[in-house]
Amino acid sequence: MDVADAARRIAATGESAPRVARDPVNLPMIHHWVDAMGDTNPVYEADGVAPPAMIQVWTMPGLHRPTGVTDPFAEMLAVLDEAGYTSIVATNSEQTYHRYLRHGEVIEVRTRLRDVVGPKKTALGEGYFVTTDSTWYSGTEPVGTMVFRVLKFRPQSAAPVPVAEPKPDVIRPVVSRDTAFFWAGTAVGELRIQRCGHCGRLRHPPGPACPACGALEPDFVIAAGTGEIYSYVVHRHPPVPGRELPIVVALVALTEGVRMVGEVRGAEPDEVRVGAPVRVEFVRVDDDLTLPAWRLA
Repeated sequence: MDVADAARRIAATGESAPRVARDPVNLPMIHHWVDAMGDTNPVYEADGVAPPAMIQVWTMPGLHRPTGVTDPFAEMLAVLDEAGYTSIVATNSEQTYHRYLRHGEVIEVRTRLRDVVGPKKTALGEGYFVTTDSTWYSGTEPVGTMVFRVLKFRPQSAAPVPVAEPKPDVIRPVVSRDTAFFWAGTAVGELRIQRCGHCGRLRHPPGPACPACGALEPDFVIAAGTGEIYSYVVHRHPPVPGRELPIVVALVALTEGVRMVGEVRGAEPDEVRVGAPVRVEFVRVDDDLTLPAWRLA
């Protein structure tokens, strides 16, 4: 079957029939989740709600358990398997939560095929990018969505191929809507720490929800740029693009109370010690990236 024709046919069917959660939202499963994730937010018991990031957990079918629902994602993957694109790797998943789920709610998920793009030549081999949209419902109310994308590819031949010499570069951070404020700060010489707009708690690394009160009201403060080394490593191998080794990478306890990772510049490894005071400096890589680093104070 032609891949493009199959993609159009599957996409035209729209949303799948609902796959209903195996169990209602329940506290025992929430206990397992928060223990595994280290989430100590008391709201899950006190207010009878579930962690938002658990939304996909409730509708997982379980291993080898038939769902009785035609899944457009699985259907498209089967088409690509038959066409010889037998390997798979997930490329990204973007979830949005509309509200907390409450204990006892029974939710369901519906999925549609958004698009299939390819064939594309990638480092893994030629393949297709498959994107689906999923929506979770409680009754008729949408409570969350997910965009999920995978690459289905045909592995390259095991025959040796010429390897180009690597070009010097830097490892660039992934900038998301949760971290954009931080990198906008480094660009203007500010070390910004995320602060909860509801309870005022500081946190780093940034995230959408406050771990103390659960509020989705991110704000920030500008740090003094001082602290002390809480822990550190000396990176001697493997090579880092565009850098000379060894590199000292420290976990710095900021004066404000949070910890942040960064390179210690201008010091030999044997000069660095736990407890040493440091001060931030900003290293401009290019027009798009300025990195925070540390120097011994």
